[in-house]
Amino acid sequence: MSSNIGNIDRILRILVGVVLVTFAMLSNHELAIYGFIGVVPIFTALIGWCPAYAPFGIKTCKTE
Repeated sequence: MSSNIGNIDRILRILVGVVLVTFAMLSNHELAIYGFIGVVPIFTALIGWCPAYAPFGIKTCKTE
């Protein structure tokens, strides 16, 4: 399992994930629970590999 997520992609995933999780934790909206899906982009950013990119051969990182 090689990395397929670049630095900019990682930063954006972490930002989006944090915003979604924060919304889920602080909002009283009935759909706020779905904000916890933000854990997925945070996790993929931390491990550096996105399973959705793999079947399509997408890589946002620099190739060696």
